[in-house]
Amino acid sequence: MSKNEYGAMTDQELKQYFLDHCDNKAALQAYLIRVNKRPHEVIATVDGPDFDAKVQAAIL
Repeated sequence: MSKNEYGAMTDQELKQYFLDHCDNKAALQAYLIRVNKRPHEVIATVDGPDFDAKVQAAIL
């Protein structure tokens, strides 16, 4: 599969494709590039108040 075909997939389709084809390094790379382009939300800092509660809430 080519990079153009990965680009046409939704995030969920690309993730599922990689999970179904775990040996396909190009698919993994395409997925990781896409995920890393997203903004990352900081949910808590280690020394911040209620650190444990915030992390637990984010996990759930």
